[in-house]
Amino acid sequence: MTKPFLILQLRPETEAADDEFAAILRKGGLEAGGTRRIRMDQERLPEDIVLEDYSGVIVGGGPGCVSDAPEDKSEIEARIEADVLGLMPKVTARDFPFLGCCYGIGILGAHLKGDVSKRAFGEAVGTSACDVTPEGKEDALLVGVPTAFDAFVGHKEALQDLPEGCVHLVRSEACPYQMLRYKEHVYATQFHPEADAAGFETRIRIYRDRGYFPPEDADDLIAMCRAADVFAPEMILRNFVQRYAQG
Repeated sequence: MTKPFLILQLRPETEAADDEFAAILRKGGLEAGGTRRIRMDQERLPEDIVLEDYSGVIVGGGPGCVSDAPEDKSEIEARIEADVLGLMPKVTARDFPFLGCCYGIGILGAHLKGDVSKRAFGEAVGTSACDVTPEGKEDALLVGVPTAFDAFVGHKEALQDLPEGCVHLVRSEACPYQMLRYKEHVYATQFHPEADAAGFETRIRIYRDRGYFPPEDADDLIAMCRAADVFAPEMILRNFVQRYAQG
């Protein structure tokens, strides 16, 4: 029997969380029965969790920012952040298969004492033109991925530098650190590898008043997403699943 993938979701909005989970399954080639899903707004991450019971860990996105001041975080956001950060020492010490998506790159960067902030490199909701670095062209998760591709993004904070021990895999003009790897098996992306136009339309509706964009721009952003040609990022998610699925 194949070990399940542990899917950690940070979104407290049920519609957004359900849509994200369905997208991870669809784009990753997973069945729900082949995962353990934890909605971290509703369920605490067990302190005694055994990573070796799983094929890998996938962390979804969320509206929180690790660089926000403690007093600006809701109780749920603070608890979710603490629980995910509490897992990272186990992940990095074991070099355990991990893929953090958007919020996940902030979590990994914070854990590695990198500079995660809103000082620069935030990206408005939309697409970002990404380029695979020379190191990325040699990485297993980017096999078959075009060297230049568009990805869906939307984030207020970003890594300002490359944390020690990391390999830079994908960059963009607007945000240099779009994908990185720590050691051999710990990955994070700033873009959303699971997202498609329909999924981003759902998020635009849900988060229109969360400061990612002027609310009156929502309809134009939805039209832009529908017209975008975004297909490559999901290959990264599929490669992660295929590489690490353990029988």
